[in-house]
This record gives sequence, structure tokens and C-alpha cells, in this order.
Amino acid sequence: MTLPIDWLVPDWPAPANVRSVFTTRSGGVSTGPYASLNLGDHVGDDAAAVQTNRARLAEVLGATPVYLQQVHGSGVVRLPITPTSPNAAPVQADACFTTERGPACTIMVADCLPVLFTNRSGTVVAAAHAGWRGLVGLPGEGGVLESSFKQIMAATQAADAPDASQFIAWLGPCIGPARFEVGDEVRSAFVAQQAQASALFQAHGPGKWLADLPGLARQRLAAMGISSVYGNNGSTDWCTVDQASSFFSYRRERVSGRMAACIWLG
Repeated sequence: MTLPIDWLVPDWPAPANVRSVFTTRSGGVSTGPYASLNLGDHVGDDAAAVQTNRARLAEVLGATPVYLQQVHGSGVVRLPITPTSPNAAPVQADACFTTERGPACTIMVADCLPVLFTNRSGTVVAAAHAGWRGLVGLPGEGGVLESSFKQIMAATQAADAPDASQFIAWLGPCIGPARFEVGDEVRSAFVAQQAQASALFQAHGPGKWLADLPGLARQRLAAMGISSVYGNNGSTDWCTVDQASSFFSYRRERVSGRMAACIWLG
């Protein structure tokens, strides 16, 4: 199977052995609000259709997509995962990484921000699911991006002398800054951790704000020392809500499929 024409292949200076892709709605067999390449098995779609869609994705990748039970947290798991039984449920986590060929780190989204990582030597790759809850995390502990970076640094034996300049990141499509309305509590949570985050919230009525999710992710990555960040710049072209023909959006449709951001070592 060839790559559907509108799937996104990240434009970033990743090493030649690092492969990555972001799926769109194209290339699957699902129908109705899930048309056509829904990869989520938890959103009400026909199970056989989802299985076919996932098989098509695996065929395109030439690797094995590993799906997580995403919970809007900051948990990170290392791949490959050895299941406890043939029918084991997906591991509960919102990020994964690997230093091995075979598994593809896979994050499903329908408005939240997918973030892909690799180092310049191509020895580790990671994918994170960054909705606002996972992005902000807990006070004093950081969120899913900080947790992911800590894990991949340890995996490359650089934890004692971390050099963030050796890592790059790519941000995929998500709900855009003109569409992501949040309440005071969301703005307060980010500003409490980083005062400069206030610039990424625009007033939108009493107690309401428009939040720049990719901007907030870039800000947190910069604080971690990762300045080489590519992909989503907050423009309309990257907005899952606005680009209905290409992207699923839970905020727009409520009943919605899921896309996937995948990264693997070739």
C-alpha cells in the first residue's frame, strides 16, 4: 500500500533512519463520522473496520504501531512492550519511546497535540500526547513533555550530563489558537508554572480564553532546552477544527474518529 497523498510526512532534519508520519482521514474503510481512516477502537466505530484501518497503517509503515490507552496524563512507557496475555489491554500512558527497530511509537489524536522527538544521532524516538492537562502536568513535576524527555535522556545514557541541543521535536496538527476556548482554571494552571504563558491566552469573554496549544508546547520545550522545533506554527492549516476534510476533530463533531502520529527507527 502506498502512502495516501494527504498524509503528512514531517519536514524536519531527522536522521535518515528515523521515519515518521501523521495520518489524515484518508485511506481507510470506516464510514459516517469515522470516514475513512479512523484508528480509534474506543469511539464507537465498527471494530472490523478499525482492525482493517490499523492493518493498513502497519502495512504503510513497515513497522508495528503500538497503541496506548491515553488518559491525558504524563505517563511514559518504553517499547517494545511484552504483554501479560494475548488479549492484554493497551498500557495506560500518554507517551512512549524506543531505541529499537520494529515498534512504531504511536499517539492518537482528534484535537490534542501530538509531539514527536528524536535525537540527532537517531538512536531514540518518542511520541507524546499533549492535551492541555497532559501538557501542564502537576505543580513541581512537569507534564508529559518533561516526562518524555527525562525518559529518553536516560535511555540514551545522557541523564547525568543532558544536552538538549541534541534533540529535535515536531508538532503535529491540533486545535488551533482561534478555536481552543478554555476557562480561567486552564490559564491559571499554565501561568502558575510559567508567567510568560499568559501571552499565549487571548481574552474571549468573561472567564473565557483562547489558548495557543502549540505555542504553549513550544514554550515548554524551550524551557527544557529544546529549541529546534518544527511543524505546527499555530496557523489555520494545522487546525483540526478548521480543516474538516483532512482531520478528525472531537471539538467540531463530538462523534469523531482518531488520527495517529507515528515515529519509528528504520
